[in-house]
Amino acid sequence: MTCDLVIFDCDGVLVDSEVISCRVHAETLTRHGYPITTEQVAERFLGRSGREARREIEAELGRAFDDALEEQLVADVLRSFAEELAPIPFIDQALGAITQPVCVASSGTLKRIAFSLTRTGLHGRFAPHLFSAEQVAHGKPAPDLFLYAAERMGVAPQRCVVVEDSVPGITGARAAGMRVLGFVGGSHCLLGMAEKLRAAGAATTFADMRQLPEII
Repeated sequence: MTCDLVIFDCDGVLVDSEVISCRVHAETLTRHGYPITTEQVAERFLGRSGREARREIEAELGRAFDDALEEQLVADVLRSFAEELAPIPFIDQALGAITQPVCVASSGTLKRIAFSLTRTGLHGRFAPHLFSAEQVAHGKPAPDLFLYAAERMGVAPQRCVVVEDSVPGITGARAAGMRVLGFVGGSHCLLGMAEKLRAAGAATTFADMRQLPEII
């Protein structure tokens, strides 16, 4: 298959952020009356937008969170990112070897995407082609975000390759008619993750970003 565009998820694919993010989400939700562990956040919400996660939790509780929760969560995540966030190993090397156009399609907000990529020195590799779930009606696992990114980049879905690290991301990319590769090299990836991603529809899985240009 000819590839004319490589679409990257951000968290867990470009930046090693998922362990940090899940920990902060667990701490913040617990303080606001919804006890949950880091592991439970990862299991339930990894790869999904904060908007979708909040809707699910509020439906479960039967009440809406105060808007202060969202503000506190964003502030806590960005503060932790500023202190701890690092790029995925060898991602800069991989990007330098990829000849096709690239873009980002992430469940995070545009503010968070820009902050993460700037903090890790990757912003210039992608800007202005940064796309967020907040720009579409439905986030992953729906195909909306991937289709939106392809449309904005002027590439047919069937000529796109997506790099994802979560089941919702794999599911959304496949629903969009795109070939998807599962990355399992982030610090959040546990034993068995590769099998889960392949079962969700990943064409292949890999753990070292230096492999990506050849795989594409």
